[in-house]
Formats: sequence, structure tokens, C-alpha cells
Amino acid sequence: MEAKLASIVDRLLADNDNESIDAALDQLYALGARAYDELADMIEARAESRRQTTAGGEFDVLLIAAPLLAWSRYSIPAGEIGAAHLTDTRVQLQAHVLAADTRLGLADFLFSPDQLPQGYCETAALMEKLTKAALHGRDFHVDANKMPETHNFLSDTRYVLGVVVAAHGEPMFRWQEDDVNRNDVVKHWRAQGGEAVRPLLTACAMEALLPQAYHAACREADRASRPYSVRASVAFLNTTLNVDSAKLRAIVAPYYDRQLEEYRIGFTLNDAAEVVHGIVWPMLEAEDDVTETPAQIESVLREAGVGEVILLDHRLPLEYCDDCGAPLYPNAEGEPVHAELPEQEASVPRHLH
Repeated sequence: MEAKLASIVDRLLADNDNESIDAALDQLYALGARAYDELADMIEARAESRRQTTAGGEFDVLLIAAPLLAWSRYSIPAGEIGAAHLTDTRVQLQAHVLAADTRLGLADFLFSPDQLPQGYCETAALMEKLTKAALHGRDFHVDANKMPETHNFLSDTRYVLGVVVAAHGEPMFRWQEDDVNRNDVVKHWRAQGGEAVRPLLTACAMEALLPQAYHAACREADRASRPYSVRASVAFLNTTLNVDSAKLRAIVAPYYDRQLEEYRIGFTLNDAAEVVHGIVWPMLEAEDDVTETPAQIESVLREAGVGEVILLDHRLPLEYCDDCGAPLYPNAEGEPVHAELPEQEASVPRHLH
């Protein structure tokens, strides 16, 4: 039965039939069925991995992502990766992240979230293109002119994408081998790999996350980007407004549509009324309004040195500015308001992805 289902999923992916895939997932999700998770896991696995048979034997291939968290007062770069920087990145991935005797094909493009594959079929198509490149010992060229424009945010994520090829049944990652554990891989990648990719993100503060299977890496980046955006915002306010963290006040409130969608954090200077900056902390899968999210947000704010944290417990509507479309953030009175930097800093990006 599992093999038959996998065959159907493969056919839908090959036919670029996102509509049927989404319809099946939506139906199972509405029923609250465990089958939803199992089907979603299978679709993800089939979209990001394959067993490939060639004249050289049987191989396992896997689409991977190396997420990079970054923030800057200027535009965070995305786009083409030069040959020298791509070579440096490859060397560090193969030295510190990938298992011995694996092959790697990289995309020569630094992806923003807006430029990642937008569905399972698009993910599978990119995996196939990268697989052909990896099996032939080369990288995959991305036509930058055909990529969507990326938006400018204060804090955002960038991704290096590639495909790893290993003999069937052999390890793909260093932590799957006997002599290295996952924590060691993270440590070495952040130190050595971080230096290799740092030139891709000029004028940015950056944190390199562990490269791993594509969907797992994207989920981890989504989770890690939330506390990172808090720390980035505090550092941004420190430098932009020349204010110590202890003189910042953060107001945290839940925002609802039909259900809890996100928390928003408004920053003020001491007890001033004006909200000078804001962050969206989105809710992820399996999170709801009974989680410990407010306590987690408060902990991150305290660790960043914020002097006062106010947690509001009443629901606010999921509203945006009618003029510019920006989210409205809570003030100390629990009112959703526009975040406005002092006028001399108005050119700096206000929002986080």
C-alpha cells in the first residue's frame, strides 16, 4: 500500500499537479486525521529525495538547504553566487557537513524565502535539475532574470540549495558516520562554513544554521528566525536610536483572525506612548493559543536585555495599515498602532520577514 501511494505521489509531482496534492492534504487536515501528517511526510520525502539508478550503480539523492539568518540596516543580498564563493561553500560543506564519498551539486544562487520553490511540484523539479548536475560533477545555474523579486526586510533568511548524492544505503551527513556527532557538525559549520558564506551577505550580521534535508531545514529556519528577529530588532534599536536595551519596553499581544495567527511585539522607548518598531512572531504548525509562546517571547526579550516586557492577554484583530500594508503593533494600552521610527531614521527598513 505504501509503495502504491508513493507511486501516485511521484506521478502527481511529475505531472506538476499541485492542485490534486493540495486538495488531498486539505481534506485530511479538515478531518483532523493522523493520515494528514503521514501523507504530508510522504509528499515531502518524495519531493526532496530519490533513488537514482545509473550505469554507475544505485544512488540516493537528497535536496538540502543551508539556511543563513541575517539582519542589516541595508538590503540583505540575494541572487547569483560567484564561482569562487560557490567553491568555498562547497569545500566547507564537504569538509564539515557531508559524509565521505558523497557528491554535491549546488545552485549558484542565494535564495530569499520569496524565491524558494512555491510548492511540492516545484521543489521536486528543482531537485531533479540539481540531481542531474550533481551526477555529472557540476553545479546548477539559476537564471537570475527569471527569479521573483525579493522584498526588503530588516531581518530575513537566505538559503544555499544543493543536492547530495551517495551510494544507496550509505551515509549522507557527517553525523550519520561513527566518529562525529551532530553538535560537532553544527560547531564546525558555524565556524568554518560561516566564514565561507559571510561574503555573500555583505553589511549584514549573520548566523549560519545546520544544513540538512530541504523541508527540515526550512522548518528549522522558520523556528530559529523568530528569536533571531527579536535579537536583531533590539540590536537595531541600540545602534539606530543610540539607546540601551534596558531603556526599551516591549509590548506583546496575540493577534487573531478566526484563530490565533501570530504574536506581535511593539517596542517603545521607556514609557513613551509611540511604538517605534515592531516584530511579527508567527505561529507555526502544531502551535496554538495554549502553548507557552508568550513565556518564550518574554524569555528571548529578557535575554536581549529589554528593560520592561508587557504581556497582553486580550485578543487583537489581525489588522494592517490601509496605506502601506504594514502590520499594526500593540501599544501599552493594547491598541493596534503603526510603528514609526523617529523621522531621521525613516529610510531604514521597519519590518522583519
